[in-house]
Order: sequence, then C-alpha cells, then structure tokens
Amino acid sequence: MKKAILIGVAGGTGSGKTSMAKNIVHDFDPREVVIIEQDSYYYDLSNIQMETRGRHNFDHPDSYDFPRLRVDMRNLLSGHEVKIPIYDYKTHTRSTTEFQIVTGQKIIVLEGIMVLYDPELRNLMDIKVYIETAADIRFIRRLKRDIQQRGRSVDSVIEQYLATVRPMHEQFIEPTKHLADIIIPEGGYNTVAIDLFKTKVRSLLRHLNNPH
Repeated sequence: MKKAILIGVAGGTGSGKTSMAKNIVHDFDPREVVIIEQDSYYYDLSNIQMETRGRHNFDHPDSYDFPRLRVDMRNLLSGHEVKIPIYDYKTHTRSTTEFQIVTGQKIIVLEGIMVLYDPELRNLMDIKVYIETAADIRFIRRLKRDIQQRGRSVDSVIEQYLATVRPMHEQFIEPTKHLADIIIPEGGYNTVAIDLFKTKVRSLLRHLNNPH
C-alpha cells in the first residue's frame, strides 16, 4: 500500500521548476515533505577524461539513471529509506561517500526536465505538472545560474544551449507537456495555480491518511 504521494514537476531549463516545487510544499509540515532533484540522478562521468565531460549531452534522456530513479521512487512510496545520490556539477561526478537520506515523508516532489519522459516513472505519480515559460526567459535564467552557481563562462553556456539544450528541449522535453495533468504558465509566480494545486494535494493527503 502506498505510504506517500508523488508529484512530478517538469519543464524546460530555467522554467521555474524549483521555485514551483518550493511553493507547492511551503504550507505543509516540513517533516512530511521532500523535494528531490532529478539532476541528482545524472550518471557519474568519472570514467571520462575531465576535458571531455563538459561536452557531454546532459539534456538527453540517456544522461539520467532512470532505472535507479524508478527503484528509489518505488521504495519511497512504500515507506522505505532511500539514499539519494549527491551530484557535483563542476566535476560531473557522484559523491561516493555522501547521500541525501530520505525516509518517511508523505509528499515527495520530484522535479527535473525529464521527470515526465519515462512511462514507468509517470505511472508512479499522483500528479504530473509541466511548467511552461517563454524560451528567452528560460535562457536568461539558465545563463545567470550557470555563471553564478556552476562556475561557467558566458561563451560555454551559450555554446551548450545552442548545441544541445535547445534541440533536446524541442525533441524530448516539450512533447512531455501533453503528458501532464496540469500545465502551469510562469511556474512559481502563478499564485492562483499554486493555490488550486495545494487544494488537490491536501485532498490526496487526506485520502492517504484515511483510505476508507
């Protein structure tokens, strides 16, 4: 029997997935909710030479460890403890000694560009959300984030965006919009949509706590 509800929050890079996820869980008991980033499940690239890791296509579905992600989500929904990988964006590797320990939460929010791509993963979700934001806004947000938080140069961000981010978005991410239960324009800034969404989450939570 399910011990938790799983909410998938998808959308292109810089669409506002993280702020949306934070807004979703804001009114709930922090001990009962957890936000998990799909990026934690990037495959470890420590077997590839450092100078070539940056040219890897991180926006293709094959970059993600979907098998482990599916197993971990099933375990969390069953009430088991899970060790979420810690991913280093600067070295493109997973930590071998540190993990995010997750257990016992009733609301699991999984956010990432590809969370609606995998059919098995989608079938585990109680609510599937797609955040829709204009491409120019998303690119500006990504540019600022990668420079400020990930130590990237302007040229490298632009090159990556044109080479892989934009074409992969059009091929793999944008089509998943039609698999969502709800499409929310402007993500975390759409207060009306967030309020309606929280009402649905509370309803699911009540049913989880009182199944009969």
